[in-house]
Amino acid sequence: MLSDPVTVLKGVGEKASADLGEIGISTVEDLLFYFPYRYDVTEIKPLSELIHDDKVTIEGKVIYPPSVQFYGPKKSRLSFNVDVEGVAVKAVMFNRSFAKNQLNSGDTVTLTGKWDAHRLQITVSHYKKGPADQQNTIQPVYSLKGNLTNGVLKKAISSALTSDQQTITELLPVRYLEGYKLPDRPQAVATMHFPESRVDLKHARRRFTYEEFLLFQLKMQLLRKLKRESSSGNAQHFEQATLKQFISQFPFSFTDAQNKALKQILADMKSPYCMNRLLQGDVGSGKTAVAEVCLYASITAGKQGALLVPTEILAEQHFQSLQETFDDKASVALLTGSVKGKKRQEILTGIARQEIDIVVGTHALIQDDVTFYDLGFAIVDEQHRFGVRQRRALREKALNPDVLFMTATPIPRTLAITAFGDMDVSVIDEMPSGRKTIETYWAKENTLDRVLTFIGKRAEQGEQAYVVCPLIEESDKLDIQNAVDLYQQLATFYSGALTVGLLHGRLSPDEKDSIMKQFAAGNVDVLVSTTVVEVGVNVTAATTMVIYDAERFGLSQLHQLRGRVGRGDKQSYCILLADPKGETGRERMRIMTETNNGFELSERDLKLRGPGDFFGKKQSGLPAFKVADMIHDYRALETARKDAEEIIENGMLEHDPECRQLQQYLEQEAVFQEKLD
Repeated sequence: MLSDPVTVLKGVGEKASADLGEIGISTVEDLLFYFPYRYDVTEIKPLSELIHDDKVTIEGKVIYPPSVQFYGPKKSRLSFNVDVEGVAVKAVMFNRSFAKNQLNSGDTVTLTGKWDAHRLQITVSHYKKGPADQQNTIQPVYSLKGNLTNGVLKKAISSALTSDQQTITELLPVRYLEGYKLPDRPQAVATMHFPESRVDLKHARRRFTYEEFLLFQLKMQLLRKLKRESSSGNAQHFEQATLKQFISQFPFSFTDAQNKALKQILADMKSPYCMNRLLQGDVGSGKTAVAEVCLYASITAGKQGALLVPTEILAEQHFQSLQETFDDKASVALLTGSVKGKKRQEILTGIARQEIDIVVGTHALIQDDVTFYDLGFAIVDEQHRFGVRQRRALREKALNPDVLFMTATPIPRTLAITAFGDMDVSVIDEMPSGRKTIETYWAKENTLDRVLTFIGKRAEQGEQAYVVCPLIEESDKLDIQNAVDLYQQLATFYSGALTVGLLHGRLSPDEKDSIMKQFAAGNVDVLVSTTVVEVGVNVTAATTMVIYDAERFGLSQLHQLRGRVGRGDKQSYCILLADPKGETGRERMRIMTETNNGFELSERDLKLRGPGDFFGKKQSGLPAFKVADMIHDYRALETARKDAEEIIENGMLEHDPECRQLQQYLEQEAVFQEKLD
């Protein structure tokens, strides 16, 4: 049985069992599904098919005896030429001078290493005398710990396959196995451990990639369904004609992307289920306008609306914007930590009596003494700045209000449908026409004086600038320009001609708000800041963003910082000061100068950094897949998402015999007991 301890297997005693336990293997099932993390493939290809910088294997005859150069204690470089298909290929090996006595002219050798197509050279990591083996050309490599060896692990797996392969239960319905031409589960497990060909291995990996994605998406869809079914009773009834009239008052036409997102949100609001939707779009894409229409829809349906934002100054800007938009159509109030005493009590009373239709606020909005008469629609802006408890506290202000989460951080679709699988996602991926593109330049750090002179000239025309750097104070570990030093440097450079301000994370919330208010009012010309300015306010006079040590930031963060400028009608600029040492850093700088599209940047950032680093490893909440890779296997992820929706929406788990094994698996995984946070 798969649930038996590994000690039931032939050749697995107490010592081997203890060694296997070091890598989390205690049962036969654990053993069979402990897949290799990579495969070493020994395949001789023609020189014309070898790819530069790839790991390759070649076979040829030694032309001349090797020569050795010594350049330090125990450091050597051995080189020789090999005849491969009539071409002289140079082979280089480091710190293996002993091979000089093993390789002679005319010897046939098989060499594996990194291929340099420009020099016709291979840097050898492994060599053997004689031709390449014709058997066992694909070698699985496992992650090991302690005294466990590859040999012991493979022997145990072979024993398990011999005795238990037929007890491996198929999870996937036949329709998907046949439709996607996938091997069955027992066969795929065997192939993952002992592949006979690259084609077989490809299909086995394809099968488990799809299986992992499908199981995860089924959990997400079940969770989503449970949330909907446990939160019914908030269907909002509003008139479409009234909304159209309201939309017509905007001084611009909605883009197709805005209209699509609006249609999706309004459909949610009309449904009897509680909305749980993420609206994402670049800075300036028009998310706020869409949110305002939805707020108005809720008000005309007799409900109240709330907008939760992370900072006071942002709350004030939203408050002013909503007042201008709604005018006499709705009463709007502002509730922040600065609103105290009699004024606060008046607002709380107005909310409780529905004398206030819309309330904009910070964390003050979710305090215990805030009671709504009938909250129907809540918006959480920059949702990643709020924790689960804070978002839940807002929900609990009413009986299942519709909640819209908004973010200006474009999230790649592959991550959105994985990390937010239990949410609906709307995307505004189109910018309004006529919006000026921010010009982005990459400059070396020794050009800072020229950049500061440029800022000075812009300031003469009434424009402002941000200068952002990674650290607050000097660090012995990292040679990165810090905010305090840079502030002093800029204050000295401008020597009173311009006003320089300093903003960083160690200031109190009141101090941060005070500095941002001064900057927004035009009393500060240049604001030196750390990334706390990333989610900031709408300063239309700010036209230049300088990012120091730009190679230290991810693409998405650089794009968010760039979005702090370009808010007005003047041409704006983003200058990346960077001297990146590695190719990844240089690639980031090139990408930033090539595109202003946040979604394109987020996809490329994901490929450069990986999913864990994209959100931050501590809070990503992303599943650890054994085989699947959500970046490279995004088509399989999309397919699994579609199939999971079909299975859940059509009740196939309960009524289709082919899905019985899936249902049993999910019940064992305790999906139905997951917390509905």
